[in-house]
Amino acid sequence: MGRFVIRRLLQSGVVLLGVTLVVFLLLQLVPGDPVRVALGTRFDPQTYEALRARAGLDRPLVVQYLSYVGNALTGDLGVSFRSGRPVTSIVLERLPATLSLAVTAVVFATLVAFPLGVLSALRSGSPLDHAARVFSQFGVSVPDFWMGIMFILLFAGVLGWLPPSGYVALTDDPLGWASHVVLPAVTVGLVTASILTRFIRSAVLEVLSEDYVRTAEAKGLRTRVVVLRHVLRNALIPVVTVVAVQLASLLGGVIVIEVLFAWPGVGRLTYDAVQARDYPVLQGAVLLVAALFLLINLLVDVLYARLDPRITVR
Repeated sequence: MGRFVIRRLLQSGVVLLGVTLVVFLLLQLVPGDPVRVALGTRFDPQTYEALRARAGLDRPLVVQYLSYVGNALTGDLGVSFRSGRPVTSIVLERLPATLSLAVTAVVFATLVAFPLGVLSALRSGSPLDHAARVFSQFGVSVPDFWMGIMFILLFAGVLGWLPPSGYVALTDDPLGWASHVVLPAVTVGLVTASILTRFIRSAVLEVLSEDYVRTAEAKGLRTRVVVLRHVLRNALIPVVTVVAVQLASLLGGVIVIEVLFAWPGVGRLTYDAVQARDYPVLQGAVLLVAALFLLINLLVDVLYARLDPRITVR
């Protein structure tokens, strides 16, 4: 297991290196001068040249990239064109907001999708199954920004139960955080739950058709025992993959939802960086998202071996 983890970490390093190269090259193709945009009305030739020199933009592209990679290895992702602050600090400041939203949304989605998907599979063809399939199709089809707007109009505008937007840190005020996270988490969670419901239903139906499940039923085991001991454990493996992918996607930042609810997460940071052409911040946010994806994939591979002894990691 140790050698497997070390090998995957080395492979992840190569992938991150490729991500930095692709992002760096793509940013060179974007028209416009980020330094000129950052200066705005304060533009003057001396300040412009000084800022370009400080950012290293007056050097050849190869030197710029190698310098960026070398600094990134030490945790230095550069300095924001817009605020002049270290990118590492900016990105890490936004991560807790995205982390709290993503985890809350995935927990909500799992609590909704798991029982709904399992019951839908166990009662295939029943009214409950049809209702679950309609819910799943509805969640996938409806745009999340429209759903978020409807929730704001209903729960904030008409009923006045919840704040329409904003963010309060969990450590500062847990109750305030809970009231602000409900609407964005439910909006994202319903979309995620609709995806999970389909996968859980399909996974359970596939396991129910296996010979060992029919053998267990033929032995006279109660349905509850068969489902808990044989069906759910084996159906969890593909479900874990989907949950992990959804969590990684949310940790990368749900840009539309974070902008809609004024949630100061990584997605909102990425959006603001694109608007301001703050390339160092954009590169740092993309690098963080890539690292989170790779880390979660590694954890899922290790978890596979725990869930199913037949799976070995080498």
